[in-house]
Amino acid sequence: MEVQEAVRELTYQERIQILHDQKLRDTKEKQDIIGSMDHDDWAQVLPPPDRRLVTEAISGSGERIVDVLLDGVEIETNYPDGGFFGPRYVGRNFRHLLDAHPPYVDPVASIAGAYMANYNSYIKVGWNPDFSYDHLIPAIKKYDLRAGIGGKQHFCQDLQIGFDLGWGGIRDKIRKYRELNAPDGAEFYEGLEEVVLGMQSWIGRTAAACREMAETEQNPQFRKNLLEMAEMNERLVNEPPKTFRDAVQWLTWYDMAARMFNGSGSLGRLDVLLTPFYERDTAAGILTDEEAKFHIACSLLRDTGYMQLGGPDFSGKDVTNKVSYLALEAAHEMGIPANVGIAVGENVDEGLLKRGVEIQFDDKKGMPKFLAVEQTAKGFARNGYDIGWGYERAYSGCHWSAIPGREYTMNDIIKISCAKIFDVAMREMMTDKTVEPSLDRLWELYEFHQLQAVKTIGQALDFHLAHMADVMPELVMDLLCHGTIEQGLDASAGGVEFYNMCCDATGIATVADSFAALDQRVVREKRITWQELWGHLENNWAGPEGERVRQMMKHSQRYGQGGSLGDEWAVKICQSFTDCVRANPTPEGRLIIPGIFSWAQTIGLGKVVMATPNGRFAGEPVSHGASPDPGFRQDGAPSAMAVAVASVQPGFGNTAPMQLDFDPGIRKDEGGVEKVADLIKTHFRLGGTQINMNVMDKETVLKAHEDPSKYPDLVVRVTGFSAYFASLSKEFRQLVVDRIIAEG
Repeated sequence: MEVQEAVRELTYQERIQILHDQKLRDTKEKQDIIGSMDHDDWAQVLPPPDRRLVTEAISGSGERIVDVLLDGVEIETNYPDGGFFGPRYVGRNFRHLLDAHPPYVDPVASIAGAYMANYNSYIKVGWNPDFSYDHLIPAIKKYDLRAGIGGKQHFCQDLQIGFDLGWGGIRDKIRKYRELNAPDGAEFYEGLEEVVLGMQSWIGRTAAACREMAETEQNPQFRKNLLEMAEMNERLVNEPPKTFRDAVQWLTWYDMAARMFNGSGSLGRLDVLLTPFYERDTAAGILTDEEAKFHIACSLLRDTGYMQLGGPDFSGKDVTNKVSYLALEAAHEMGIPANVGIAVGENVDEGLLKRGVEIQFDDKKGMPKFLAVEQTAKGFARNGYDIGWGYERAYSGCHWSAIPGREYTMNDIIKISCAKIFDVAMREMMTDKTVEPSLDRLWELYEFHQLQAVKTIGQALDFHLAHMADVMPELVMDLLCHGTIEQGLDASAGGVEFYNMCCDATGIATVADSFAALDQRVVREKRITWQELWGHLENNWAGPEGERVRQMMKHSQRYGQGGSLGDEWAVKICQSFTDCVRANPTPEGRLIIPGIFSWAQTIGLGKVVMATPNGRFAGEPVSHGASPDPGFRQDGAPSAMAVAVASVQPGFGNTAPMQLDFDPGIRKDEGGVEKVADLIKTHFRLGGTQINMNVMDKETVLKAHEDPSKYPDLVVRVTGFSAYFASLSKEFRQLVVDRIIAEG
């Protein structure tokens, strides 16, 4: 009789490598079918070919848009042209998507599931035309505002509610308050329950798939794993999580559902949430650190959720612990795009900061990023809140934080382009033949139009909050908020405690450098007249003379050089924006908190701005966030950037991140880690609020820009999010390249 050789069990690290390689294959398939993906690296796995529906359209700007849907999803409508609005139909149709969703199980992973389609793909009409905002459209178009009407998610749920109740408990809570509040909120409760029932169906069918796969799995290690996942998910259909692995699986289901529903990727303070499970399981001897890391890594594989590690609790005590380090190491070992934020502060464990910088050097994947949690908490307290609420705010998105389950913010949605405000002001001044152009006149017009833009944003926010619950309610996030189910109110409609609307300025460097160039070359040096310059701007610097003038203007004193006219103007512009936003809450009296951030909108915002006096061509991208433009000084000194960005912080709890991209000229073994850590701490002591960082080799980036397919594993932090470089469009890759090579 032949004796079969025993199959060697794979280590956790070997399993991570297998999962990492499969991730690259899944990503390549999406790149081949969808094309460019200029956003977070969504972990969507494409549906099986026999369930896959690929659609193609041309956008208004002529760009090819490809979407992949899960075929066979029934969509019920309650409006002409295929639209559906309100909690009943939004919840019912999301359940149809979940009910039709094929199970996905990887026997190598310890966490089951993957999502295959985005709910937004099935939405044919984005806003209910019955709720008209035609009265706001002229100003929105004039200033190219990102006004926020119809904006989704961008606040943070409280996963602890889910850990306490489980899906069965959430369902029971919905039924309890539906009865208590009847007849009010009937459609809202119906929509919520549809979501829960859909989740239970998806989880249950996935558990059954695990058990079915185990019957034919030949590898004993994987068979055991499949049976464990089957048993775990059978419990989680109704019961709350009991073990560390249960908790990671539960939050993964929720995170995938939130991402599918409307793109939400907020996890909040993952280390705080998982610590009780970790402590119980390790004390009971049923969990090792390597296993805990593996579970977290498997969860990160299913979505690039935003998480905060470390930082103060409500009382100001640092919560950094073993789970903080395990989560960081899990992201490091998986080696895929990840959005991990490390808390930094005078009273926060510095070991986490040091390890984060080491990983930046080792991996060169733009992870982690760094959060000035004490600075932002102090800023938030300036709005009249207890500083404890500032500490409670959890990093949950590209540049923002929110109090989990208690605060509705619309962070990173609202944008005012300072460059467009400047464009409007400059045009008005130069075409007005009754007044002589001057710097004072231009600034007066700039502040006037800035005020009109801020007032329009306030009106748009009130309009959004009045109607969003009847258009596209936040049903998935409502499940894990404090007060939504109890009151029968959507989070956008008064269901939570705090309403702090975010409004970001963008294009700061473009405008600061333009004002500085005018100040220096036209007013002080008188090297060109206003009318001569205006002619070159209108002609987009055409011809040899136009290029000569462009170079003269471009090489004026710039923001970031230190003590320059550009620095003075940047501070003035930021302070003016901050004061304007603070002095103008919405007409309904809602607080608006200023920040400075552009996300990935620098390209789109720049397309409608004419040539600017800083030497920028018409239609080119505006400057990124709060950072100086690439090439702001010949040495490109990170320390100079740290001082500059710290000087333009609004200071009320929303951030103005520093984008730091540098070639590792200072090596890890030559004190590089300590120098970078000191730079981070110095920037935060000066008032900085957040740092997005890339450490990468210029030569590699340039080669990857020419042929991305040769570098499938190259990950960059684009702005607040990270992505595979090969997944970005050529335009977005160029933004990263420009920042990294930064030739003066």
